[in-house]
Amino acid sequence: MTSPWVRRAIVTGIAGLLLLSASWIWTVLAATGHRHDVADAPATDVVLVLGTAVAPDGQPENRLAGRLATAAELVKTGRARVILVSGDGGGDSGNEPAAMTSYLTGTLGVDPTQVVADPSGLDTYDSCIRARDVYGVRKVLVVTQAYHLSRAVALCRKLGIDTEGVTARCDGCGATLLAVKSAREYFASMKAAWDAIDRPAPRITSPPSPAVTNALTLVP
Repeated sequence: MTSPWVRRAIVTGIAGLLLLSASWIWTVLAATGHRHDVADAPATDVVLVLGTAVAPDGQPENRLAGRLATAAELVKTGRARVILVSGDGGGDSGNEPAAMTSYLTGTLGVDPTQVVADPSGLDTYDSCIRARDVYGVRKVLVVTQAYHLSRAVALCRKLGIDTEGVTARCDGCGATLLAVKSAREYFASMKAAWDAIDRPAPRITSPPSPAVTNALTLVP
């Protein structure tokens, strides 16, 4: 006969799994119909690029470089006019928005007037809410890899931003990395669902900035 504590552990485990699954399913359903490749992305003024690790030499690592290359393609094909790069300006791996800006304007040849940097997008939720409240973004293309895209789209849309997601290139993303990242997304979805309900303030608050609006006035 199974002891009471074993039964409780099993019930608790099942309940936790169902809660995680429900959160993950919410992100997938919320993003359904709002995921695109570059070729079929709708034209929008602003593209939001979410930050991730920077290499020790200050250059974007493969995944971040893929996001930036995708954003640059959106701008160069006329599907977006301004790129808002959002990440951690003081993270352990380095200044993500500074590296992103340098790579866009240097390596990828994007006009500097078309790039705005948010150094306080400490996670996906903060990047979305700061895009809305600090930079006044109400409609956006959000760019990240496929494993992260549903959560990003779901969060931005839940915050009232008219959001379409664009799948970024993932050069060098092997099967092991993708499996690890997909598993991480499964667990991260629970925090995303909670943030969508609780609507906390971003960890770093800033006054409204006209940077995106000003950049748009400079672009035909």
